[in-house]
Order: sequence, then C-alpha cells, then structure tokens
Amino acid sequence: MPRKKASPPEEAEPSFEEALTELEDIVSAMEEEELPLEELVSRFEKGTRLLSRCQTVLDTAKKRLKTIAAKPETGKSTENTLTKNESDHTDPSDDDDIRLF
Repeated sequence: MPRKKASPPEEAEPSFEEALTELEDIVSAMEEEELPLEELVSRFEKGTRLLSRCQTVLDTAKKRLKTIAAKPETGKSTENTLTKNESDHTDPSDDDDIRLF
C-alpha cells in the first residue's frame, strides 16, 4: 500500500508588522522596477494575501478594543455606581427632606 506523502509544513502567518513591511516592499518594487508581467502578477498575488492578513489582524484588534472598552471599570463598587446614577436622575419631588407633608 503506498504511503501518503507528508504535506509540507505550512508557513506560520506573519505578524502584522512583518506583513506590512513585506507589502510595502512589494509595492515599491512594483512601482520602481520594470518587471516582467509574470513577476508583477506573482507579486500582486502575494501582496493581496499580505493585505488580507493585515486587514484580518486589524479587524481582530478592533474587536478586542471594543470588548475592552465595553467592559465596566473594575474596582468601582456598585454603591458608587448607583449613587452616581441616582444623582444623575434626581427629581426634587422625590427628596424626602423637601416634602412638607
């Protein structure tokens, strides 16, 4: 029985900074050098993958930042939060000290 060939190890995804630097290099080379059509297409294809990687990393970071910003601040007591919220919505008619009867 023939053995399956082991697939080559997949390259690890580049970091955002690595992908951006490589993308910038590709764009510069495409703009400044006179490259054969096949090389231009190959670089464009790689640049598209790098751009997609950068966008994915940025989208993930944006979601994480929104999650962090949406969490209530830690360290504050519930009493302080309630007091602040109640003071924001006080109605003079609700204050017992002001009532005469």
